[in-house]
Amino acid sequence: MTDPIRHLAAAGRLGRFYVDGAWRDPSGRERAAVIDPATEAPIAEIALGDAADVEAAVAAARRAFPAWSRTTPAARAALLDRVHALVLERLELFARALSAEMGAAITYARTAQVPLAAAHLRVARDNLATFRFLSQRGTTAIAREAIGVCALITPWNWPLYQITAKVGPALAAGCTVVLKPSELSPLSALLFAEVMHEAGCPAGVFNLVNGTGPVVGEALATHPEVDMVSITGSTRAGVLVAQAAAPTVKRVAQELGGKSPNVVLPDADLARCIPLGVAAAMRNLGQSCSAPTRMIVPRDRLAEVESLAEATAAGFVVGDPSDEATTHGPIANRAQFDRIQRMIRIGLEEGAKLVTGGPGLPEGCDSGLFARPTVFSEVRRDMAIAQEEIFGPVLAILPYDTVEEAIAIANDTIYGLGAHVHGTDLDQVRRVASQIRAGQVHLNAPDWDPQAPFGGYKRSGNGREYGREGMEEYLETKAILGYYR
Repeated sequence: MTDPIRHLAAAGRLGRFYVDGAWRDPSGRERAAVIDPATEAPIAEIALGDAADVEAAVAAARRAFPAWSRTTPAARAALLDRVHALVLERLELFARALSAEMGAAITYARTAQVPLAAAHLRVARDNLATFRFLSQRGTTAIAREAIGVCALITPWNWPLYQITAKVGPALAAGCTVVLKPSELSPLSALLFAEVMHEAGCPAGVFNLVNGTGPVVGEALATHPEVDMVSITGSTRAGVLVAQAAAPTVKRVAQELGGKSPNVVLPDADLARCIPLGVAAAMRNLGQSCSAPTRMIVPRDRLAEVESLAEATAAGFVVGDPSDEATTHGPIANRAQFDRIQRMIRIGLEEGAKLVTGGPGLPEGCDSGLFARPTVFSEVRRDMAIAQEEIFGPVLAILPYDTVEEAIAIANDTIYGLGAHVHGTDLDQVRRVASQIRAGQVHLNAPDWDPQAPFGGYKRSGNGREYGREGMEEYLETKAILGYYR
């Protein structure tokens, strides 16, 4: 069966949580509809948890932690290997769930959302195989030990991808987890819980409780038996989690908002880098925290940049996400759609030059949460569309006169998550990249690297995900003096 909703309904998963190795009924009766953003029609109903559900899940994770943290790396790697294989085996089921719950174009779900999510599991397995949990420094042993019970709070925009980016390294480190996926895109999380069960995950090592941030998220952040919270979400949500976690002095890792720059240097090949930059900004409908939505370009080449950007956007196919010809489906939810429309109108009011797109539904779309791929030019760095995270298919082109000015523009936000630099002179590209205050910088559109650590400077958060550094977030450091003689 490749229909995820029928699959989950038939198995009785939609109204239940996965706790202590079993599917369990929720404590309360609160429910939430899952909305298809292409039609705005409800397609499923899930249970929403409360503090009692969190208590049960955390207790299960705490009971499981001593045994799981003492398992061998080989045993943990074997579990991750089975989970990785099962995710790929069910690629079509996951892809259809992602398309239904958050509007991902089915081809994009198949070729990006699911395979990239699976890669995080493979990387966690591979890093675990070579990681030194005990090292020598003189006569002292440096031990890296699992931090404990981890609450994992994941967003709606890359639902499966962010789950595996947290669950994989947390389990590899020897931690036990309680996952709270977004209540707006919960279907792929329920499917993932099935995979964890079928892979033979020991009871209590992985737990899932659906619910809202103010209820389940807060209960996890304040719980004294939770040792760490890892959250991917808005900067506002990250601040609230950190404040809630502070009294219990737990570790908080935050991957938050962004307004990433794409610096196009004077010698860049525009015919190559502008289409790539537009595509990167609008990948996943721009609903990516690291999307390079500020394109910073030489003023004397602005007209050429505008023409290339307009042509690239014209090639996008916005429509039914189940249609294999569609490149861009709907915005994931009504609140985000309304924000995008408001920010596009603000851009017009601020006097930015509209190159293509604009407010309203795209041609051929009479209903649903579809947005027009929009490009603004002649954007000033003080405009709202240059400073605020829009989280949609809206690109701002900002001109510069000198490379020093370009770097200043790139750094002129409260965020510092990602950045891109394009140019022919690689030494200059590297010099510019070294001056950008961001946690990850892409030079000349390289291939995605799941081993590259990802995280933010400034208000884009703290801590790192992906690669070896992603696993180290879930480890404590213990010095044992006199261990070696």
